[in-house]
Amino acid sequence: MRVKQLAVAGILLLGVVPGVAAAAPAGQGQVESTAANGWVGTWAAAPAAGVAGTDNGYPNFSIRNIVHTSAGGHEVRVRLSNAFGRTPVLFGRVTVAVAAGPDTPQAVPGTMRTLTFGGDREITVPPGADILSDGAALPVPRDGDLLVTTYTPTPSGPVTYHPLAMQDSYFTRNGDKAADESAAAFPEKTAVWHYVSGVDVRGAGLQGSVVAIGDSITDGANSTRGANLRWPDQLADKISARMGVLNAGISGNRLLLDGGNYGVNALARLDRDVLSQSGVRTAIVFEGINDIQQTPHQTDPNKIISALKQIAGRAHDRGLRVLGATITPWKGWGSYTPQLEETRQAVNRFIRTSRLFDGYIDFDAVIRDPADPQRMKPEYDSGDHLHPGDKGFTAMADAVPLRRLK
Repeated sequence: MRVKQLAVAGILLLGVVPGVAAAAPAGQGQVESTAANGWVGTWAAAPAAGVAGTDNGYPNFSIRNIVHTSAGGHEVRVRLSNAFGRTPVLFGRVTVAVAAGPDTPQAVPGTMRTLTFGGDREITVPPGADILSDGAALPVPRDGDLLVTTYTPTPSGPVTYHPLAMQDSYFTRNGDKAADESAAAFPEKTAVWHYVSGVDVRGAGLQGSVVAIGDSITDGANSTRGANLRWPDQLADKISARMGVLNAGISGNRLLLDGGNYGVNALARLDRDVLSQSGVRTAIVFEGINDIQQTPHQTDPNKIISALKQIAGRAHDRGLRVLGATITPWKGWGSYTPQLEETRQAVNRFIRTSRLFDGYIDFDAVIRDPADPQRMKPEYDSGDHLHPGDKGFTAMADAVPLRRLK
């Protein structure tokens, strides 16, 4: 197979070499250019781990992942990941289609596209690698669902996945059904996303994307399942149609330590999940509570601050605008202590007062209870005192200054 290859931040680019966001020639945080080659990320899910018990992979499986777009366009390409695989994985066919409705593997008739990779339908992906497909002409709706289906004919493994989808997807163990439009071909459900880690679109007037790197609160834990009410989703509903919003949250993720299914630490995954995203202009950094509340507890705010400095510096070096977000209240959660609360407050003071970021989003101030500022407002609390519910996510999305994202 004759293909052009270029390694960019761990991603193997095949066929016509697609672009990544270029560093702005001006000072830090001043991003003026549109996405290189016109590609803009419309959806993303950060690879977190390999599925337990899949050392043999998913031979003969077709998995139909349901993903929700932020920006629309007239051309689409898909990013697949073998980040946590230990052997190569063969994709025998990969397709994309417009979903016929919410929570269904049924495709809109006539929208099914078989994707190619450097002109070839099949591709073998090495362990640790991500790939991008060639572009395919398809009217992609803004704020709609796409079906990304992978067929893996042979053993591989472990299978790279994103554990907390808050969205059902579908699969079959019975061979290549990737091009089937019918829902009947996919009789089984899964609560996670397998292999697929991103979708890009190209269309007139698209300006770029915003990437939110975070933990379970960004991942949408405890939001209404299948409703796309995570705070980045609700931000996408408010932002200009010319921009995509990408969710790089992983439940349980930390700044300083790896965590099994919680993904590698934020510094280790920054290139893959943020800096290499198509058309990225702005990064929103909302991490730190798990470093504080998980065992071993991080009681030194300076170590968390040091990691935030690294993230901001590396993003600025790529010409990105960087917004920091304050850590939200958590009193009432099982591991809460006054000492650990002091760590959170110290980190938040830094985010508010330093000049590290190009601006900050005060999520803490927006959802805390004025009568007990260490707690969330009851109407925003999902019930566990750590994760906001749908209304809390609405308040968080409303707090993002849209003028700083453009």
